[in-house]
Amino acid sequence: MSKILKDLYYGKVNAWECRPIHTEEYLTINRKIEDEKHYFMQKMPPEDRQRFEELENLYCQSSDFEHEGAFSQGFKLATILMCAVFTD
Repeated sequence: MSKILKDLYYGKVNAWECRPIHTEEYLTINRKIEDEKHYFMQKMPPEDRQRFEELENLYCQSSDFEHEGAFSQGFKLATILMCAVFTD
């Protein structure tokens, strides 16, 4: 059995942890998002802050579904490509 299959079986491979998105541009955008969030949170009354945080959690959940779907689709495409390579 190949090393990648063993690592996958034993949970040593986790694509989510390996995503290469820690570029300077990515970090800058996330800092701006946090700054804007902090700004608005300071302006809101407490009950609106709670609703805003709940809205943010809903966005995160929605994003998780999108990422899961994209990962699944990418895995399927890679499998189809691999099959094509081995049958040609």
